[in-house]
Amino acid sequence: MQSVAPGARTLILQLLATSFMTGLIWFVQVVHYPLMEGWPHDDFSSWEVAHRERTGPVVIPPMLIEGVVAVWLLVHRPRGVHPLFPVFGMTALLGIWVSTFFLQVPCHQQLSTGWDAQTLRFLVNSNWIRTILWSFRMALSVGMVWQFWLAYKPALADLASLQQDS
Repeated sequence: MQSVAPGARTLILQLLATSFMTGLIWFVQVVHYPLMEGWPHDDFSSWEVAHRERTGPVVIPPMLIEGVVAVWLLVHRPRGVHPLFPVFGMTALLGIWVSTFFLQVPCHQQLSTGWDAQTLRFLVNSNWIRTILWSFRMALSVGMVWQFWLAYKPALADLASLQQDS
């Protein structure tokens, strides 16, 4: 089981971090960003700054975990996982980061100076890039866990029966 566990832990860690971020980005896309339209326009910058300060500690740790795990899976792909899945996952993650730092972050910086309907509209529309890419990463994560499970299913079943015998 020693050789199975490291691959399993990595895949589960990726699945958890990606699941969290996928759920969060759908909430942000469908609920949070559209509700920003209703924030007080005369004090919008204060609301936006508070939003940024509170969002960072929530999203930075799982995004960093995803980054580390994505690189790890490229280098140490678990047995049974199709070679292109980690490549596609890393490519999607790079797309997410590019979108974040070159599209969404500048929008938030602009909105920190005050209300701007056009910037908010661009933020909501461009955020679909991240929403779609994280959804794709989620499907890839589930696929990798499934492939890993199928590859190790006999070994895991044998291990379970050994533990029951003792």
